[in-house]
Amino acid sequence: MLATPRQITRALDRVLHKVEMPARYTGGELNSIVKDWRDPAIATRVALAFPDIYELGGSNLGLMLLYDLINRRDTLLAERIYCPWPDFERYMRRDGIPLYGLETRHPMGAFDIVGFSLPYEQLYTNVLTMLDLSGIPLRAADRTAAHPLIIAGGSGAYNPEPMSAFFDAMIIGEGEEVIFEVIAAYQAWKDAAPAADRTGRRALWEKLAQISGVYVPAFYTASYAADGTLAAVTPNHPAAPAQVLKRVVTVLPPPVTKFIVPFINVVHNRAAIEIMRGCTRGCRFCQAGMIFRPVRERPVEEVLQAVDAMIEQCGFEEVSFLSLSSSDYSDVEELVRRTMERHGAKKLSVGLPSLRIESFSVDLMDLLEKGRRRSGFTFAPEAATDRLRDVINKPIASAELLATAEEVYKRGWTTIKMYFMIGHPTQTLEDVQAIADLAKEVLAVGRRVLGKKANVRIGVSTLVPKPHTPFQWVPMEDERVINAQIELLQRELRGPGIHFSWNDPEETLVEAFLTRGDRRLVDVIERAWRQGAKLEGWGEYFNF
Repeated sequence: MLATPRQITRALDRVLHKVEMPARYTGGELNSIVKDWRDPAIATRVALAFPDIYELGGSNLGLMLLYDLINRRDTLLAERIYCPWPDFERYMRRDGIPLYGLETRHPMGAFDIVGFSLPYEQLYTNVLTMLDLSGIPLRAADRTAAHPLIIAGGSGAYNPEPMSAFFDAMIIGEGEEVIFEVIAAYQAWKDAAPAADRTGRRALWEKLAQISGVYVPAFYTASYAADGTLAAVTPNHPAAPAQVLKRVVTVLPPPVTKFIVPFINVVHNRAAIEIMRGCTRGCRFCQAGMIFRPVRERPVEEVLQAVDAMIEQCGFEEVSFLSLSSSDYSDVEELVRRTMERHGAKKLSVGLPSLRIESFSVDLMDLLEKGRRRSGFTFAPEAATDRLRDVINKPIASAELLATAEEVYKRGWTTIKMYFMIGHPTQTLEDVQAIADLAKEVLAVGRRVLGKKANVRIGVSTLVPKPHTPFQWVPMEDERVINAQIELLQRELRGPGIHFSWNDPEETLVEAFLTRGDRRLVDVIERAWRQGAKLEGWGEYFNF
């Protein structure tokens, strides 16, 4: 396998013109940070790995935040690594090209620490692809002191067990502070003895296990009840705590302002500023609303300064103010007004995702979209009856939704998008029929205001009861019931002006296994990866 940046570059020159989207693999973008590996001041080199393609990982705010924070320190460097598309993967395997950091093209195996971001469970097998392409043993137990420390964090790591064998350690909670404690522990282990004397990784694991929020899977043993259900996960090493508590950042770190500007179009090709972390709503199905508590807000002045810097340093024409519920941000009206006063003449487009269903939200969007073409306005009621909304703890009266829809159409938006879930606890076919009925009522409002220009788009997903939510012990709805509910909506949501989309129930079932499984899934995940299973073909590995 090629080992030096120069060798890798020569190999890339021979194959990149043959692959789709070669700019995924070149690096060199505006605002990317390139540090000299020969600089003696740099003690630790970190690869930030995202187990999906460049277009999806390039806009991941969590990865960009860690990239910015780590590279601010003179003694550290961080580079980005993404999962290749299958066409480039074939050339990599044929020509012995290892996975490499985009900034300097050093192989992933040459870094000291590789930190994977796991935003969702469907990316688990991509982690194995990336390790394999780097020549790094898949399982932590098979690695030596010569291999990088392999860690993971993100929402997909809050249940660490299904991927536990593949990581030396997993970070539970927010990573902005704990990542530096992990780096310090690694450096202390590295400095304790020359490389020739570091015969194993156990001493490193012991240091990591003592850090709050860090889970070292090798230091825990799972036991099972007589019926095969998981009974307990208990420490088998004195350094391991009985409970690993999530890490919480008390004060949000400075926002990223020097976003990397890609050469190709990526998902969410814009700047993103987190204005608030956490949510007070408490929807019982929402993992993010539970795991990112408590609520912390960024001051308005800090957000405005970040917008100014972003425009100067990146040239983006769009910025998104991110949070789980943007209109719950205490000073959202002031933030929107002052942003438009400062940058409205420049035609800066500002996005406010996750707005409440109320006229106040429409007023905010009206201000932000003034003078621009209006297309879609999005609601997420999740359920269509008052009874079921009480079950999921998302109380939104249908009358209020219809009144807000009328305001939306009156102000020039032609399409209202609404997202619902099926598979909620206690949900009946009557509750599902109510989704279709509500969609038709909203369309009727739009037709009354705008005529045939009005449209309604309905997106339906299936509830996956997630760990650390009030619904975590709720059984997954039977696939036959889900299919019956989808068939009902397919029959009802037809005709001009209504567009209906839904997700594959089998994909949902696989996600449910992965998100709530224990460490017995390790073998399933590896076997599926080795046999090249696609998501829709995983049924045979779970025997369903």
